Amino acid sequence: MPAGRRLLVLDGAPGRWLPPGWEVVPQCGGGLDRRLADAFAHAARLAPAAPALLVGMDTPQLDAATLAEPLSAARRPGTDAWYGPAADGGFWALGLARPTPQLAARLLHDVPMSTPDTGAALLRRLAEAGLDVHRLPELRDVDTVDDARKVAAEAPGSRFAARLRSLDTAPEVAS
Repeated sequence: MPAGRRLLVLDGAPGRWLPPGWEVVPQCGGGLDRRLADAFAHAARLAPAAPALLVGMDTPQLDAATLAEPLSAARRPGTDAWYGPAADGGFWALGLARPTPQLAARLLHDVPMSTPDTGAALLRRLAEAGLDVHRLPELRDVDTVDDARKVAAEAPGSRFAARLRSLDTAPEVAS
């Protein structure tokens, strides 16, 4: 996916799995609401005039084609935010055309996370802020083994599906 900057907000040190071209900044403490807002604040400091899209790491079936058209330069005018709903009532992506630390805090602080109403609460905040929101496709995020199996079935040729298959066929270890 073309991007001017790729930023990974991470709790810990990156491993060999991190592709080249990514900047890594430490994740702040606190709840997920604070950590997401802080990630937008990092993005705004590093590239003040650029849009930012946060994507959860638990949507391995996501591909560039899903984002290419809705985030293209031709589609961005008039869009203030992008929202990717998750099948469980949460969200897998949130983007802001003009992120600022203040806007991110207003949108995200104290939104209850990891509940069936998380997405609805965030959408209310986006509406209250008067933002024009482009909805991205609904995706399933991986919170449980059942979710993992469903996501692997949606993207059977992915590395995620291959790894899950290898785990499912691994011999049981007696304890």
